Amino acid sequence: MDLEFGDYRLKRAERLLLGPNGPLELSARSFDILALLLDRPDEVIGKTELFDAVWPGVVVEENTLQVHISALRKLLPAEMIATVHGRGYRYAGPRPFMATAEATAPMRPSIAILAFDNMSGDPEQDYFSDGITEDIIAELGKYKEFLVIARNSSFQFRGKAHDLSEVASKLGVQYVVEGSVRKIGNRVRITVQLTDASSMAHIWGEHYDRELDDIFAIQDEITRMIAARLARQARTAIASRARARPTDNMSAYDFYLRALQLAATYDYDTVREAEPFLRQAVKLDPRFAAAHALLSFVETLKFFWIFYNPDLLRPGLEMAKTALQLDPDEAYGHLATGFALLYLRQFRQAEISLDRAVALNPNDPLILSIRALFLNYTGRQEEGLGEIAEAQRRDPYAVGWYEDFRGILLTTAGRYRDAIGCYAKMADVPRWSLVRLVVCHSELGEIRQARDTLAKVKAHYPGLRLDEIVDAEVDFYEDPAVCMRYRAILRRVDGQE
Repeated sequence: MDLEFGDYRLKRAERLLLGPNGPLELSARSFDILALLLDRPDEVIGKTELFDAVWPGVVVEENTLQVHISALRKLLPAEMIATVHGRGYRYAGPRPFMATAEATAPMRPSIAILAFDNMSGDPEQDYFSDGITEDIIAELGKYKEFLVIARNSSFQFRGKAHDLSEVASKLGVQYVVEGSVRKIGNRVRITVQLTDASSMAHIWGEHYDRELDDIFAIQDEITRMIAARLARQARTAIASRARARPTDNMSAYDFYLRALQLAATYDYDTVREAEPFLRQAVKLDPRFAAAHALLSFVETLKFFWIFYNPDLLRPGLEMAKTALQLDPDEAYGHLATGFALLYLRQFRQAEISLDRAVALNPNDPLILSIRALFLNYTGRQEEGLGEIAEAQRRDPYAVGWYEDFRGILLTTAGRYRDAIGCYAKMADVPRWSLVRLVVCHSELGEIRQARDTLAKVKAHYPGLRLDEIVDAEVDFYEDPAVCMRYRAILRRVDGQE
């Protein structure tokens, strides 16, 4: 049965917390803690009992509980949860009662912006129309009031004759934006149309024919007009948001758009091709914060794809610092900073940066996924799985990426069969997850499969000892006991113990 307390409602079946303005983002563990406190509002619940109820059979540090209590106090009036020193916690808010009438949660408008058609007649100009589209996606994604599909999934329908209602159904959205771009000399023509796919009603459309230097103003106007129309449809109030002109150098912006097209793949062989374009962009305009931010992330990715070396993170960290000095609200500058600090084992500082990146762009699936990795390495796997689910909701057509990250989280959580199921969906399991696959098979007693997988691991690292392999691929956990256990498992599979 649902519980109401003050202006809040706890929906047990949906595992959802509703506030005065709609659903509140709450991790699974925090939900369980709140439910237990609400069930016994007159009692002090001891820490031991909370650990046993919320983390059954799992040993966790005491500060983990404090983190969840702090998260609840940020969502609710802080005085609702009282600390009884030396004993535990007590619910101290308005008396909870069984809800009788069903509360309707306001739904966030969901939208997909399809790749704008390149009408220039030159396929080499695809990067320009794609970049314009992606810039609008990124700006609209900053509105936490909306659910915005990522470009990797919305671009799946490029160049195809499609039924908008079918596209909307496949992407799980109500609204769809279509458009076209024609760049001729120093002029640009853009058409755009917003459609409610559920009724095929035309919500808004516009045609722009301006100088190329006006491209940022056009993008801002399109973003604000879409936001205003969706806000009206959802009966929410959203203030007009105008961003500063990112650069006055259109050649630098052109290089940035070329890089954006390459970086969006997240495949290292393609992403590294973005680097020279970004370096040209920042050379032409050293104050181009977005280019510095994207370059910083491309630089930090080298750590992921080249044999792990912490020294590879420092150049990206410096580039991110430059980006954030130019514009403190560059989400990818915070993402690159958080990514680098995570693998440099500066966990608390990494959390601050990654939380800021999510706050600046809560619809970016890569930002959500990297934060999920952070949660994995800091003992919050259930939260991390929730973050991956949110990322995949916004980019349902991404291939491989989510299964890999989900497999990492599930392995750490001890859900070995589920992790193997994730890896089985991948065409190629990356080397860092092969180590985890050995652990999964071993812990399930599948020794032959564990040994076969270990042979693949060794093939990636000729001449390295098993401990060195684990150090290179896995040893990023805040709790050193995790890697100690992984090392022991690999040695046992290899017959060394």
